[in-house]
Amino acid sequence: MSNYKTVFFTLGILQIILGISMIIPVFVQIIYSEMDSSFIGAAIVTIIFGTLFFLSNLDHDKKLNLQQAFLLTALSWLSIAIFGSFPFIFSTINFSVTDSFFESMSGITTTGSTIINNLEEMPKAILLWRAILQWLGGIGIIVMAITLMPIMNVGGMQLFKISNNDSSEKILPKSKEIALRLIYIYSTLTLLCTFFYKIFGMNYFDSLTHSMTTIATGGFSNYNDSIGYFDSAYIESVSMVFIILGSLPFIAYIKFLNGDKQVFKNDSQIRTFFKIIFFTIIILGIYLSFNNIQSFDLRSILFNVISIITGTGYVNDQFDSWGSFTIVLFLMLMFIGGCAGSTTCGVKVFRFQILYLFIMNQIKKIIYPKGVFVIKYAENSINEKFIASIISFIFFYFLIFFCLSALLSLTGLDFITSISGAATSISNVGPGLGSTIGPNGNFSSLPDISKWILTIGMILGRLELFAILILFVPAFWRN
Repeated sequence: MSNYKTVFFTLGILQIILGISMIIPVFVQIIYSEMDSSFIGAAIVTIIFGTLFFLSNLDHDKKLNLQQAFLLTALSWLSIAIFGSFPFIFSTINFSVTDSFFESMSGITTTGSTIINNLEEMPKAILLWRAILQWLGGIGIIVMAITLMPIMNVGGMQLFKISNNDSSEKILPKSKEIALRLIYIYSTLTLLCTFFYKIFGMNYFDSLTHSMTTIATGGFSNYNDSIGYFDSAYIESVSMVFIILGSLPFIAYIKFLNGDKQVFKNDSQIRTFFKIIFFTIIILGIYLSFNNIQSFDLRSILFNVISIITGTGYVNDQFDSWGSFTIVLFLMLMFIGGCAGSTTCGVKVFRFQILYLFIMNQIKKIIYPKGVFVIKYAENSINEKFIASIISFIFFYFLIFFCLSALLSLTGLDFITSISGAATSISNVGPGLGSTIGPNGNFSSLPDISKWILTIGMILGRLELFAILILFVPAFWRN
């Protein structure tokens, strides 16, 4: 176990940070006269465990090898979801262990699915804690996607290496510096979002909590009607702008601050992401107009398309009443997701781009059997090993989606609930489709076994599948 001291030392630090974060809702409890021991108790337990991990592994090796990087990635999210559920368990709202863990996992993975029926009646401290979990999950996934995953060669993420150093034996020295800059950018965007929400009509509490879940593309809201509760075009506009800002590669922000002012214009992944949004809005608008569906307007289309493709899951309309084509289209958007290195999940735009280039290349080879064609992406030549990692990721993504759908149907859920539940968990979107878990529903009525299956889908989707699956391969653990 000495080989893993670095892993448990880091887990200790993360748990101490989580425990300190639990103290923030205590101030809200005092302000709104909701004082109980839930957050103080949870903070003490979490900080004690974190301190024990920290102190017992002080003699850790500063380097982190590939094996340890995978283990740290999986255990980080799992441990934060477990300890993050304590405030729900200890609170006076009588959440079961299953519901508490589901809500916590949904928060930290920025999924946004909820088991709470009456959000308006929830204690303010609980609502704030849900937002904090999503905010921490958002910055956590950005840091991991930019510093750890490229080194771990997960599903083509090596394309986004921040250095030409290909050594996987230690985490790049630049990682700490880059992580700090990412936190600075992420925090600045959150504060700006808070400011604009407040200007356009939200109160201080709502503007803070919604800004945290907006920039994290998480989608937890304080109201059953989500952003639609405010019925404000200005608030929805702010929401869309900052959801998109959270969906762009955060490494692009760093390049922009370093002087590359054309980075957002020149990045092919960003351009394709905007094209997908644009053409989806056009297609959906034409479909709804021709079918004389009255319960929509351009504002609703724009908002819900952006919310679904980015996995945010805010809603301002009952889009499941827009016809079966809309349901299929939104199901496709759930799988696409945003850009790599952002707070969004899904397969990611760059993987579909590379798959498209690979298919076009195969067609050229059929037409010109003796021709030699090189696949290039972002001015990098793509080799066969890289293509294989992309294709295997997409294959496993859809295989796991079908497995989750089958397992959910075995628990007694109907077809639409099973399919959309699996899609929304592995793509970390939030609301599903249909009357039960649709835009105006929630996950409270599902059987406990269904909720546990969905939490597995959430962590698999959030950690790009292989970061979890590889831990169950015996050869991985052999030195």
